[in-house]
Amino acid sequence: MQRSGATFRKHSGAGVDWAAWAMGLGLGFTLALQATTMRLSDINSPYAALASLSRVAALIGSFFAIVGILFVARIPWIERGVGYDRLVAWHRKLGPWSLYLITAHVFLVVVAFAGQDQIPLYKEIWNFLNDWPWMWPALAGFVLMAAAGVTSYKKARAKMSYETWWIIHIYTYVAIAASFMHQVLNGQMFIGHPLNRAYWTGLYILMAGCIVFFRIGIPLYKSFRHNLVVDRVVVEGPGLVSVIMRGRNLHLLRAEGGQFFGWRFLTRGHFLMSHPYSLSAAPSSKYLRITIKDLGDHSRTALHIKPGTRVFVEGPYGAFTAGRATQPHIVMVGGGVGITPIRAMMEEFKNGVEMDVFYRVSRKEELILKDELDYLVAQSGGLTRVHYLVGSRKDYPMDAAFITSYAPRAADSDFYICGPEALVETVRQAAADLGVPKNRFHDEDFAFHPVSKEKS
Repeated sequence: MQRSGATFRKHSGAGVDWAAWAMGLGLGFTLALQATTMRLSDINSPYAALASLSRVAALIGSFFAIVGILFVARIPWIERGVGYDRLVAWHRKLGPWSLYLITAHVFLVVVAFAGQDQIPLYKEIWNFLNDWPWMWPALAGFVLMAAAGVTSYKKARAKMSYETWWIIHIYTYVAIAASFMHQVLNGQMFIGHPLNRAYWTGLYILMAGCIVFFRIGIPLYKSFRHNLVVDRVVVEGPGLVSVIMRGRNLHLLRAEGGQFFGWRFLTRGHFLMSHPYSLSAAPSSKYLRITIKDLGDHSRTALHIKPGTRVFVEGPYGAFTAGRATQPHIVMVGGGVGITPIRAMMEEFKNGVEMDVFYRVSRKEELILKDELDYLVAQSGGLTRVHYLVGSRKDYPMDAAFITSYAPRAADSDFYICGPEALVETVRQAAADLGVPKNRFHDEDFAFHPVSKEKS
């Protein structure tokens, strides 16, 4: 694999600033839909005020849902300006608030109208569903959104496969689409207000267009352009395989070690959904490689993918890259299979950069790609050191004192870590104790999310 020319660069906050301004303006326009169409009768009684409050909650909640989808629509100039990791964090934070606000809308509007009509809540709900247009699809959308919200919590995610989680979250798109007609046909701020309706419709069209173009169109174009196919599948160890793919002009993908793609293999059990895996070697103009651990139905059958199988890719994505480093010394930590993006990134540094790589596993049998790591050490001229930490975590506490015993320059380093959450948090605390600022701590965890990774 070829060594790329990674350079040190600092990220400007300009992208974050304009993104925040755009979101703020959009939210302002959204609130104006309600403010400019209100009448005195909308607030002259407690029940009328509740109904108005419910509309505000619906508008903000729907706006947050649309923006949340745009955050993960893979729009290149937004990702370059803001950063993929930050967009995912924003998406995660907006999602629950969207669900809370839409739930509040449902509750408040039922209470308000039931109070005005002086009937029980269940009768008012039935009236809504049968007397108002597009209410049944709106209810279905709310249920789907609630299901996506519940399964986003860590405890719920931990109890389901990636495939199940992915399918549930695909329904989020259906949920948002199902609510559209209900909004524009029943919303007081849209009835008789064509400009308001045009603005709201434009937001939905923008969201749908971005999904179709950036999540479907661009990946299809790239896949055919680069003619990516499986070259071979290599067994790396028990329950662990590497899939090596070949194509043409792959350097035009501008991928870097540490990034990931969404992969679809045109074979049974692998094409229906995109599975995100990190590169496990620095990309070249002809080859890409991922290393997959047996974690579920999809990964378990990766061994049986045949050479010549066509591959469709979406990406590259992720900000876990060498270019984010600002210091000439790097501390890298890989836990278990988390060593794979670390190993890929090791090829990206040059210009005399020193690296201390900590590779943490419980048993010797879990060490993977060791020959490649040793080769990179031998080729580094003494600039790279790999510390194999095999055994109980009690023997390797990964605190500040332990890390500096192996890497005395750790306090003046950039930290990169990929591994289980407990290991990430331990190393994060160690870096903080050493005085390493947050912008020099770069982590990649194993948890999956709307655009997350089954760690390779």
